[in-house]
Amino acid sequence: MAENFLIGQLAARTGRSVHTIRWYEAQGLIPGVARDSGRRRVYGELHINWLDLMDRLRRTGMSIAAMREYTELVKQGSSTLAKRQALLAAHREQVKDMIGEWQQALTLLNTKIDFYDEWVASGKRPAMKAVKTAAREGSAPKRRPREKARRPAKA
Repeated sequence: MAENFLIGQLAARTGRSVHTIRWYEAQGLIPGVARDSGRRRVYGELHINWLDLMDRLRRTGMSIAAMREYTELVKQGSSTLAKRQALLAAHREQVKDMIGEWQQALTLLNTKIDFYDEWVASGKRPAMKAVKTAAREGSAPKRRPREKARRPAKA
């Protein structure tokens, strides 16, 4: 028999606060939450995995609206498999673009830290070295608008 637990137990098992879990649920991002005879929310193992997925999607920049859309598609059943796959594939491309931007930023930071390492070690300001970035080469990464949404508090 599958194990069921209350919101406090879900919070303890996932490392998220009760407030965060309630926020996700209020946003329509946790499907299939039942209630017991005392009207308390009852969760199962699938909710743990679902919260992990929602957290990862949010951390990778997926909008709350897109997360809601995905959740609604899942609730509609297997007839939406292709739509879910397409939604996640499009998000994956956005994540790849974001990773590229972060890699460029990391390269620049490493170069700057090396510059200061050399300056501290020698006591003399070193010559500046050019750092190639996509923006300087005329192929700036695409910028996408960010959704303004309240983020859940961390546990």
